[in-house]
Amino acid sequence: MNHYDLIVVGSGPAGRRAAIQAAKLEKSVLVIEKGRRVGGVSVHTGTIPSKTLRETALNLTGWRERGFYGQSYRVKQHIDAADLHQRLLITLDHEVQVLEHQFARNRVQQLHGAARFVDPHTLEVTREDGELQRVSGTSILLAVGTKPYRPSHIPFDGEAIIDSDELLDIDTVPRSLVVIGAGVIGIEYASIFSALDTQVSVVEPRSTMLDFIDREIVEDFTYQLRDRNMKLIFGQTAEKIEREAGGKCRVELNNGRVLHSEMVLFAAGRVGAVGELNLEACGLEADSRGRLKVNPETFQTSVPHIYAAGDIVGFPSLASTSMEQGRIAARHAVGAPASEPPQYFPYGIYAVPEISTCGLTEEEVIARKIPYETGVAHFRETSRGHIMGLETGLLKMIFSRKTRRLLGVHIIGEGATELVHIGQAVLNLKGTVDYFVENTFNYPTLAEAYKIAGLDAWNRMDQGPREAPVATAQSLDSALQAMKKAASS
Repeated sequence: MNHYDLIVVGSGPAGRRAAIQAAKLEKSVLVIEKGRRVGGVSVHTGTIPSKTLRETALNLTGWRERGFYGQSYRVKQHIDAADLHQRLLITLDHEVQVLEHQFARNRVQQLHGAARFVDPHTLEVTREDGELQRVSGTSILLAVGTKPYRPSHIPFDGEAIIDSDELLDIDTVPRSLVVIGAGVIGIEYASIFSALDTQVSVVEPRSTMLDFIDREIVEDFTYQLRDRNMKLIFGQTAEKIEREAGGKCRVELNNGRVLHSEMVLFAAGRVGAVGELNLEACGLEADSRGRLKVNPETFQTSVPHIYAAGDIVGFPSLASTSMEQGRIAARHAVGAPASEPPQYFPYGIYAVPEISTCGLTEEEVIARKIPYETGVAHFRETSRGHIMGLETGLLKMIFSRKTRRLLGVHIIGEGATELVHIGQAVLNLKGTVDYFVENTFNYPTLAEAYKIAGLDAWNRMDQGPREAPVATAQSLDSALQAMKKAASS
């Protein structure tokens, strides 16, 4: 039986980052992956596929150009499932090849098969050929990720009534779709298929959605979805789902309303993939959703040498944060110093339109009784927005009136998940509104919205004897043009 300094179960974002970090510290590392190829949920059914599907839909439909050429503009008139799969397969192959190369370059050993605990330090792996192999580790990191929640009363058939993993294997693009669940996964897929001109209805038992996002952003998002005829049905649950004789799906809600569609996507949560791990043998117990409780600073479980990271530990369940969790866990597991990650991290929702946020929401600021001011910039106020034909999109920042520090940045619209990193840096460096007012941004760019939003807040804050800066996007344009003219002369 081979022994390793660190055994990592799962090769998703948390697992691969942990394995490579430990290997760079010259430790012996083994990655056990149940799937036939490395990458985990993130590469094969989650993050990468859903974002690839989104980009494919936006490109083939000509979505980004409709501000100039009208709603009837299409790059490809008839888009089928094969069009969506083609780009997906190319992307996934590239991701797997990169990861395989990283493992080989850092001498990370791999073992394909399903792992289960025999005792706290020993795992038994059922390999693809059916053979059993036992391995032991000084430390073990569980990074097995999650799988879709599939309640027994939903008649999943893999064709018309499906979960989010099965969605990637559909044979046709449905003309109508009912999405059960308005969480991040449900709303991402709902908005993507809406961009593909599918008639989409979303059913959510709560009266709101995306409660961790700033309400002003959610309200703008909701308006945009309804403006393109998406049906958002809040406060209702799907009591019964069935296939009708003609092949269509019938969804009966608890208020008696009946929805008909070609396809139903059930996306109401995910559960930790811990069922085969035999956690009892190592002294661990998962909660009702298959999640493990860990020390948030070290990611140790209640068994000190066993760590857990990634989606299996719960919120925020992001690929980006999972990578950092895996890195920190690996360093602690092999006895290397590990610093805590910065306080603020960005959260991205790859819907159509994108949403990204970092820091406190306005609701959180109010709850903490912090005197504050907000600044808002609409993308249509920027020259770059005009060039791109953007009619929607906004950036919102929240500042403390007392310290002038940035407290939160919230963006909806094209490039939101890229733009947010400017605000993230200022947040973690404890920057103030003056940074945005006094700094220079490339022109024309959407990042100029930071300047406009900063000025919007600055104009309503106490300034003291300071001279007021330029106050509008138009005057910014004038100032820049005057500078160019002076430079040319």
